[in-house]
Amino acid sequence: MTNFPFGFGSGDSDPNEQALPFNIFTELNKMLNTGGGPVNWELAKQLANQTLADSATIVSPADRSTTAESVRLADLWLDDVTDLPSGVQTVQSWTRAEWIERTIPTWTSLCEPVASRVVDAMTKAIPAEQIAALGGSENPLASILTQIGGLMFGAQVGQGLGALAHEVVSATDIGIPLGPTGVAALVPDNVAAFGEGLERPDEEVRLYLALREAAHQRLFAHVPWLRQRLFDAVEGYSRGITIDTSALDSVVQTADLTNPEAVQEALAGGLFAPQQTPEQLAALRRLETLLALVEGWVDAVVTAAASDRMAGAEALREAMRRRRASGGPAEQTFATLVGLELRPRRLREAAALWWAITERRGVSGRDAIWSHPDLLPTAEDLDDPLGFGEENSAALGEGFRAPDDLSGLDDDAPGESAS
Repeated sequence: MTNFPFGFGSGDSDPNEQALPFNIFTELNKMLNTGGGPVNWELAKQLANQTLADSATIVSPADRSTTAESVRLADLWLDDVTDLPSGVQTVQSWTRAEWIERTIPTWTSLCEPVASRVVDAMTKAIPAEQIAALGGSENPLASILTQIGGLMFGAQVGQGLGALAHEVVSATDIGIPLGPTGVAALVPDNVAAFGEGLERPDEEVRLYLALREAAHQRLFAHVPWLRQRLFDAVEGYSRGITIDTSALDSVVQTADLTNPEAVQEALAGGLFAPQQTPEQLAALRRLETLLALVEGWVDAVVTAAASDRMAGAEALREAMRRRRASGGPAEQTFATLVGLELRPRRLREAAALWWAITERRGVSGRDAIWSHPDLLPTAEDLDDPLGFGEENSAALGEGFRAPDDLSGLDDDAPGESAS
């Protein structure tokens, strides 16, 4: 007797008995049919919000007011250190649940290229002869596999988003603008959690994080190709991700697919294994370099704006660098679940590069590099931050002149240390 997934019988049983699995699949299809696509986003949001039982359901008027004041002051400070004008159209304060709701559209764009591959692997997890034995392509099993795949990935994304919602401090905290265009947002609960143990006043922590949010908003508002280039880099990386089909087989055959918690538990180890081909490594390097350049520029302009005005600027800078470079527990969870590591591994090198360019060409010369993607530094340039300007002098106009003695330059760069 052949064993079939979900505990159903063989294809050589009495024809009348085969009505049972057909009916079950029909009912299961009705239950899961909450939307098309490779991710069941309703399930993802439900599971993500289930993690927020102990979180605030509203933002207090005081938090809204202090957030708005901090972002306004941050924009004023940034006017002195970058040619890019403000990108903030609206200032908002979000609860953790609001962060999930407002960022879902962007997560859709980030996750669905990977999810499509999961769903495709899901449809191949059951041998063709078993599908044929249950009625072939006309059998409800053929269409319900897509729904099951969407449920499985929805459970993974929901778990990852729920964890991230407890850590992210703003709309751009992971280096990609997740919220609506022009909306600068802080998450007051997480801002307070970030400041715990740093021994800095609450208003200083909030202002520092507002500076980072406002700087990200300027960059993405006035470098129109940057957002899509990051998304393309994520998609390029996702194309090289392989799916652990043995894990899928195990889930299909053993988990109760009508129970989201059981699916979550079954998938706790993740389904993704990066394929270490030259193409995949190159795609990963491009993504990490671009994230590092974004974060390095933000680090440079925020440091320039805050270092003479904020007593704890350097301590807050180092705390943020360590957090972004290593990734918090939630970010690591998300990477395990959906195969995306959104970390600027070379943040320090990128910050040193932007600092060196500013020293040589000034603020305008530094910001002009964002005028075209071909002018951006490469991963190789991060290996030699001080040499980048000379190599690109023809494209940038007036060339950089390196100091006669470079030995102490890195030591003079504020806050630079070995990774």
